[in-house]
Amino acid sequence: MLRRKGLALLAVSGAVALAVLPAPAGAATADSIRDNQQWVLDMIDIPAAWQVSQGAGVTVAVIDSGVDPDVSDLQGSVITGVDDTGTDTPPSDHDWGVHGTWMASLIAGHGHGADGHAGVIGIAPRSRILSIRVIPDRNDPHYKRYEREPETVIQQSLADGIRYAVTHGAQVISMSIGYGAPSGTVRAELQQAYDHGVVVIASAGNSGGPSAGRDGDAPASFPANYPGVISVGAVGLSGAVAAFSSDNLSVQVAAPGVAVPAQGRDGQYWSVSGTSPACALVAGVAALIKSKYPDLAPDLVASALTSTTTDRPAGGYDSQVGFGIVDASAALTKAGELAGSRPAATGLGATATYRGVTPPEPVAPRGSGQLVLFAVLALTSLALTAAAVTRLAVLARAGR
Repeated sequence: MLRRKGLALLAVSGAVALAVLPAPAGAATADSIRDNQQWVLDMIDIPAAWQVSQGAGVTVAVIDSGVDPDVSDLQGSVITGVDDTGTDTPPSDHDWGVHGTWMASLIAGHGHGADGHAGVIGIAPRSRILSIRVIPDRNDPHYKRYEREPETVIQQSLADGIRYAVTHGAQVISMSIGYGAPSGTVRAELQQAYDHGVVVIASAGNSGGPSAGRDGDAPASFPANYPGVISVGAVGLSGAVAAFSSDNLSVQVAAPGVAVPAQGRDGQYWSVSGTSPACALVAGVAALIKSKYPDLAPDLVASALTSTTTDRPAGGYDSQVGFGIVDASAALTKAGELAGSRPAATGLGATATYRGVTPPEPVAPRGSGQLVLFAVLALTSLALTAAAVTRLAVLARAGR
């Protein structure tokens, strides 16, 4: 059965407890909440990034379990979109939108009280959230019914949610969710998102290292493993990889994911752990970039994120933290350098690979001029192949 794996509490392994921080929304102060959050902001250099961008004008689609628009730190920043879960749980139910509200607060929280100094501040506090509900929370009264749905139905819900985000103007999509199998339908909608210049971020999953009895990577998690999606692993306060963070070659970058303060739909503040919060934080950084450079293509946003990381692993890349921990300020600077390097966003194209395998269609229709060009390239390729004396190998790209 498909499962959401973005939050450590819901993972098969590496479970991390959630704790309620002591101050409810009405009594929160900068000392009790914002101070707890400061290490997160400092680790990814948010204070310096805010001198350049705070996410104004950007809509981030949070494809999750729903977002409560009435919690104090998100009031006025949430657009309520479609509910594709097929359940009829009302938003008034206290088990509706638990996970999604946490994630939204990390992206676009603006605090509350005098000058917004109390409560959670998101990475892109001037951005907007488009709430798209595709999965119920574990304690939702209709969760078991949802689990019994056929895989095709559940995957179609995700595909519909991605399409809704694109058609309703999202510039960034954040998906702190995970499915155990790929879907051509979802893949096609991700292609459309990419072709429309939408940056897509997903949590890498909470399966830790390789499963017992297995060699190699942790189990794949989708949508993190699709081409064009920026997959995010989790680190703790010291910068060390979190034990639960999935170790596989989909991971491109890492961000704080252990005991990250977030506001819940109950108005209280929670310490959440998993690759879910790490994904939301990176989605916020992507929103900062898209706010400053709205026409920057998704692959160039990914390049800005992956080429400016801190704590880069030996050799430049590993399958736990990818290219390292995101640095928002440096990524914004790099995005500025890249902004004039390409006039428009481009599609993934037929040569993009996932783990060494060329992905299936869709491939955009080509005009006659392109066909001639491809014919010439094909003949050249055949000639080079005939002359080759060494075996060719197709390598999956670890990062853009």
